[in-house]
Amino acid sequence: MQKIHKILIGIAFSPNLKANLFEAVRMANMFNAALVGVHVGKKTPEKEQNIKDLLLEVDALKKPLKTIWQEGKPVDVILKTTTKEKIDLLILGAIQQENLLRYYVGSIARKITRKASCAVLLLIKPSVERIPCKHIIVNGLRDKKTEETIKTSIYFSKNLHCRKLTIVEEISQAELHVKVSDDKTLRKSTIVKERIKSREDFRVKNILKEVDCEGMDIKTQSIFGKRGYSIGHYARVKRADLLVMNAPSKTRVFDRIFPHDIEYILSELPTDVLIVK
Repeated sequence: MQKIHKILIGIAFSPNLKANLFEAVRMANMFNAALVGVHVGKKTPEKEQNIKDLLLEVDALKKPLKTIWQEGKPVDVILKTTTKEKIDLLILGAIQQENLLRYYVGSIARKITRKASCAVLLLIKPSVERIPCKHIIVNGLRDKKTEETIKTSIYFSKNLHCRKLTIVEEISQAELHVKVSDDKTLRKSTIVKERIKSREDFRVKNILKEVDCEGMDIKTQSIFGKRGYSIGHYARVKRADLLVMNAPSKTRVFDRIFPHDIEYILSELPTDVLIVK
């Protein structure tokens, strides 16, 4: 389970700055974590005062805010800061390149998510007023990283005071090995699906035995389809407040090709997304 002791937020002087800062401060207080803000660009008295004014509006931080000013390329600055400051959670909202009104929840998120050494939270709907997290969906696919991701999602659920969590087991259609052409093959396909569902539920329940789930409403759901696309669609339909995913695995062509399951999620974020390292 990944504990959150230090959080990093990118401070961009964009229309979403206030909402992003409010979200980051709330998150830091909920996890009793230290908050670090990094601005990619020049430090000016006007910017410093802007941040000070905003901090007067937010809830008081349990631990003082540390602000870092650094010129350079956004991806490089953020990645170096996460390593140097030993960050546990990086929050990405709208990150604006200095003097250019550009938002990087798409392109920069892909680059940072590939290389960040910590968990990454992508915010698509930051709010000044707190919107309670009522439903978290987490991937439960068969993968060596999934156990850690499920345990971390429960840790997040408790700190965000969210009781409802659904573990979604994405299963490839290729696992069925049955081509439906008549009633007989349809029945065979149904039997195979039920066996696979039972197997996946058993696997996930074994993971949950090692976690304190008291007071939580945890359900499992098997879905058949394309990895990433299926769970993203499910999260959208269920109107989840947070989708928790495994971090992509590195491959020999990792820097050129992004794994398809996360690519589907990042291309059209269904909700706020937490990517667990």
